[in-house]
Amino acid sequence: MHRDAARSLPLADELSVVFARMSGLLLSEETVATALGLVGSLVHETVPGAVGAGVSIVDAAGRRSSGSTDPRVERADELQYELDEGPCLAAAAGRTLVTVDDLGADPRWPRWAAAARDLGLLSVMSAPLVAGDRTLGALKVYGAEAGAFTVRDAQVLSLSAAQAALLVAHVTARERARRASDELRQAMAARDVVSTAKGVLMGRHGIGEETALAMLLSRSGGEGGTLRQAARAVVDSAVRRLR
Repeated sequence: MHRDAARSLPLADELSVVFARMSGLLLSEETVATALGLVGSLVHETVPGAVGAGVSIVDAAGRRSSGSTDPRVERADELQYELDEGPCLAAAAGRTLVTVDDLGADPRWPRWAAAARDLGLLSVMSAPLVAGDRTLGALKVYGAEAGAFTVRDAQVLSLSAAQAALLVAHVTARERARRASDELRQAMAARDVVSTAKGVLMGRHGIGEETALAMLLSRSGGEGGTLRQAARAVVDSAVRRLR
């Protein structure tokens, strides 16, 4: 959709295009980074006054940016994290839309505002990504002119952020489930090799299971990672003897 044409569309039609593309992504195998890249691009296209858009993620892993459509957006976000101030952090913390019409006149984040102006950014809107009781971050657009955004743009951003939050929560949950599945498979594989190694030692030395485990632990130094390594060494040794 051409950005100049976006303003002429009714708000409902405009959002339906955005949300339809997002909803299609829910059924795909895209990664979180790719999903957020699409979110940023869609918002950039949908808000005509934006010179860049992106997503800030705020979670247990820290603060980071994704889906930035312009290097200035990425740098402006990094400055917020470095200085610990700015509209995206405020939007996420307050779970509310934050609008700055003129970074040259707004007193809330003086250090960040000065740095953003040096990047050629003079206005910004940021809407929180909220899914249930979780705040995931913020969706934002930057403008190169003061007063670049309208009330209608604020509506678009807020509604898009609500949909994007569901997208991020869904894809993030799927990634967590995949990692948990991988970890479970690794844990089961480690358990199997330890069990096999105990059996080898029991048969080789005529000892009980507890004694075999104690032997493995003594070889590994009691560390989980080296226990698996010690077990693997015993199993590999048994395999070599059979050849």
